[in-house]
Amino acid sequence: MDSRKQMEGGKLKLSTKGRYGLRAFIDLAVCGEGQPVSLASIAQRQEISVSYLEQLMAKLRKAGLVESVRGVNGGYSLARPADEISVGDVLRALEGDLAPVECAGIGTDSGAHCSGSSQCVSKIVWKRINDSINDTVDSIYIGELVRESKTIN
Repeated sequence: MDSRKQMEGGKLKLSTKGRYGLRAFIDLAVCGEGQPVSLASIAQRQEISVSYLEQLMAKLRKAGLVESVRGVNGGYSLARPADEISVGDVLRALEGDLAPVECAGIGTDSGAHCSGSSQCVSKIVWKRINDSINDTVDSIYIGELVRESKTIN
């Protein structure tokens, strides 16, 4: 199993990078309409340390999902409209591949080799699960979550 993910109680779990990073990203989208948002304000609302947010934002910036603005009124803003950024974009920027298992037969790691791949039928299961995860997170857009947050707050 990929070291970034954990199995606990039979459930696949994303790391804190994925969970906290998505929360912070949604917060940025909700609170940053047209202006940069400081990490301190996100940290306070989401109860995440500023130093951890700095690490997460560095990954999101490298992936081209956020931009940083320096200065007194600086902070972070989305690099593209929220309706053009999927949950999958954010999670992959933070976690990397979202496949639940490492399996050469499902094509998530083209460099992986498995001597039994040609006879293995369980790879069909892993491929379907992987495709389902990716289809789901790629069909949920940050803009949708921003609109949803406004109806519940």
